[in-house]
Amino acid sequence: MKVLFIGDIYGRPGLDILTEKMPELKELYKPNLIIANAENAHNGRGINLKIYKELMSLGVHMITMGNWVWGQRELFEFIDDANIVRPFNFREAPGRGYITMNYNGQKVLVINALGRTFMNPQIGCPFVGIDEILAKNNADYTIVDIHAEATSEKVALGHYLDGRVSAVLGTHTHIPTADERMLPGGTLYITDVGMTGPKEGVIGVSKEIVLNRFLNGFSTPNEVANGPKQLSAVIMDLKLKTIQRIHMESETV
Repeated sequence: MKVLFIGDIYGRPGLDILTEKMPELKELYKPNLIIANAENAHNGRGINLKIYKELMSLGVHMITMGNWVWGQRELFEFIDDANIVRPFNFREAPGRGYITMNYNGQKVLVINALGRTFMNPQIGCPFVGIDEILAKNNADYTIVDIHAEATSEKVALGHYLDGRVSAVLGTHTHIPTADERMLPGGTLYITDVGMTGPKEGVIGVSKEIVLNRFLNGFSTPNEVANGPKQLSAVIMDLKLKTIQRIHMESETV
């Protein structure tokens, strides 16, 4: 079972490079399933129906989200019927926090969790919550997208779930980490897959805006950066227990 996981898609640049590189990704890696984190797909905040349909038409099978899941109110109108997994620890929110896909008679459970450290301490505990999901759902393979700020929280969750899920993949910080590996119990792990979007911004945002914010304390609304684009992803073989980072670039603006 080969799964391609696309790191946080940021704005139009992220969508454009994914469109450009998807045929090459499919040809090179021949994934059985494609999952993408798209919580920043609409100008850095959330997703709308147009972008959802665009991703589905590219061959994405499942979309995970994160802290900006509710950035576009339009999502409320279609999330219940979409292949979108929002963070499960928003307990009373619309949509689903986990979805089971069937592929050639095998069940693949996809769970989206939101971290609490430096993010949202009011949401449910991702550790205990995933325990509850696993207790109620049997699957051949289980993939967890942990959308969290603190690397320690991601690493801790990886070890907590080691041997009980197929993969724990970190998202949110937009900087790919070099710690992809199989944990001692057999779970595939990476602290952050990275971002698919502008290469020369500050985690997707125009660098001028962010520099001004750091230097002067003056904040203006974020704008998606222009310029060269990058794609960050991992390809996993869940049966053979391998994980490999993918990095692609495009010079087109």
